[in-house]
Amino acid sequence: MSLITRFKHAFYCATLLWGSVSGFTDDRPNIVLIMADDLGWMDLHCQGNGLLDTPHLDQLASEGIRFTDGYAAAPVCTPTRAAIMTGVSPARLHITNHAPGNPEHIPENSNLKGAEWTTHLGLQYKTLAEYLQEAGYATGFIGKWHLSHTRDKDSEGPLEPRLRPEFQGFDLNVGGCSYGGPPSYFEPYRIPNISPRKEGDYLPERLADECISFMDQKRDEPFFLCWWNYSVHYPIQAPQHLIEKYKKRAGVKRPDYMAMIEGMDTAIGRVLEHLDAMGERSNTLVVFTSDNGSLFENTPLRSNKGYLYEGGIRVPWMIRWPGHIKPNAVSNTPVISTDLFPTLLEAADVRLPLGGVSDGVSLIPMLKGKEQLNRRNVFFHYPNYAFHKNNRLGSAVRSGDFKLIQFYDDDSIELYNLKEDLEEKNNLAPIHSSKAAALQQSLQTWLKENRARMPMRLIQ
Repeated sequence: MSLITRFKHAFYCATLLWGSVSGFTDDRPNIVLIMADDLGWMDLHCQGNGLLDTPHLDQLASEGIRFTDGYAAAPVCTPTRAAIMTGVSPARLHITNHAPGNPEHIPENSNLKGAEWTTHLGLQYKTLAEYLQEAGYATGFIGKWHLSHTRDKDSEGPLEPRLRPEFQGFDLNVGGCSYGGPPSYFEPYRIPNISPRKEGDYLPERLADECISFMDQKRDEPFFLCWWNYSVHYPIQAPQHLIEKYKKRAGVKRPDYMAMIEGMDTAIGRVLEHLDAMGERSNTLVVFTSDNGSLFENTPLRSNKGYLYEGGIRVPWMIRWPGHIKPNAVSNTPVISTDLFPTLLEAADVRLPLGGVSDGVSLIPMLKGKEQLNRRNVFFHYPNYAFHKNNRLGSAVRSGDFKLIQFYDDDSIELYNLKEDLEEKNNLAPIHSSKAAALQQSLQTWLKENRARMPMRLIQ
């Protein structure tokens, strides 16, 4: 925490102390932001996967609002994480691909080189945590950060630690570093900033313990807990009893993956139950989402992680805030990762300064049932090759029921009516040419406004 931030925090705490003497109480909500890694849209029971047991996340969804059309800001993890922390689109940030930022591998016979991208979240950006910290929130980060890579140094070189969460507004950082996945989900994890405890401990359970400890220590002040799970990223590892359970379940293709999801759900359930035991449920806003689609099968969605089809970007999205959001609510309004930044700031009664930039839209009025979300389009820009090198470089726009994808290898476009064709099988661009042209123009305008970097054509 910088000297200026410490002063602002001390001043804010002093005002609260004076307020308590005069009878004022701080009723701002605690905020718990939980994100899974690589969890697909169909990877929860409440999302329609009858082969999975995820009772705790199912309950969370039933106690608040579940968005059926929730999106990650990108089809890979680092851009989505940066978008949540800043409220700025990956296109504008120029953080358009996953770290570590090694030289991009171009597929054979490709006519494009991916756009140049920034491989870390620079300290010049004021994060969600920094805003909340200055407003008097205790801030804790637990789990996967993956925003602290640099191009010119090894991932654990001298620059990397200075880009970790503790330099981006968090009082506590457990596990947040340059790693995209843990070397092991069973201790020893070999993650540089998780202290050893007991050999064989399962990482989701260890991180749940860290979350509980943080909440207990900060129970007398509003807190922001950012718990970004390493699960269910590679390596796919889970407790053996859960793997055996899913081996016996008919129709399960990846019992280890299913077991890993349930293992994460169990850990999340412990944290949510502890919130109840603390008496903080009614004064805590809880968000759950994922950073991109699953690496595995996403049926009925097309494709998976690294693609601009729905399987790469549509993810679970739910919010619980007792007294503000009605239970058992379901919305098909498209929402996207960048919306979390203004939403959580508004919930905490924190306003952006004059000139502050947010590409997201606050969901608070809609969550409270006061008005519908006033936004026509959501946009995506992925001008890089994913780790698997199988994707086509492109950008996309979702507008109402329609979604347009523009590919840069051959400048082709595809148009889908997601309400009628969720699997994105029927390209309507040749039939609805005027609709496609209008959406393409909207996309081009957005890319220009965001100063998006584009792929470069190779000389053949």
